[in-house]
Amino acid sequence: MERIVLLWSGGKDSALALHTLRRAGEYEVAALLTTVTEGYDRVSMHGVRRLLLERQAASVGLPLTQVLIPRNCSNEEYATRMSKACEGLKSMGLHTAASGDIFLEDVRRYREGQLAEAGMRAVFPLWSKDPAQLAQTFIAEGFTAVTVCVDAQALGAEWAGRAFDEQFLADLPSGVDPCGENGEFHTFVHDGPIFTERIAWVRGDVVLRDDRFFYCDLLPG
Repeated sequence: MERIVLLWSGGKDSALALHTLRRAGEYEVAALLTTVTEGYDRVSMHGVRRLLLERQAASVGLPLTQVLIPRNCSNEEYATRMSKACEGLKSMGLHTAASGDIFLEDVRRYREGQLAEAGMRAVFPLWSKDPAQLAQTFIAEGFTAVTVCVDAQALGAEWAGRAFDEQFLADLPSGVDPCGENGEFHTFVHDGPIFTERIAWVRGDVVLRDDRFFYCDLLPG
């Protein structure tokens, strides 16, 4: 099997992508790659503390490459730092990166182009699958997750910090993707079949940032 790296956010799509890849047996996921925002010391966009990210990586048994990016990072700076990280991964024999994207064509093209510039190719194990079915599969497989970021243009503050479960899906307003593929919400996965042990956490405050996103702070348990 070809050894590859997985773009890892710590959320449900990347967790399900890892589970899918391990079951399929076509590729061996040998490492995780995550962007972390400098100053905040948190997973970019998701806002999850770095310590919880590192505990996830330890629990799934994979080395973690962290790409540190500044807040409001320009596309040029992002590309430069990602390219440097990819050079390190290629030196480990990893020339393919997997992503948990589902159906956004522009995002797929962006990732493919970005990786191509770094001399790598992209694969998408969840591509074109039905988001509603993926959400149900995630829950049925025994994964547990909590929402850590919601877009205020799609959901209210009360959605931040909710468990991603059957009730969550039933309560979603019409037009909100069940997997949050349009950026409506992001999650943190803390247990499931890919983990050797549960990631303990305690719910912290919910805050509004940039007048747009509600973040639920998760404190390491």
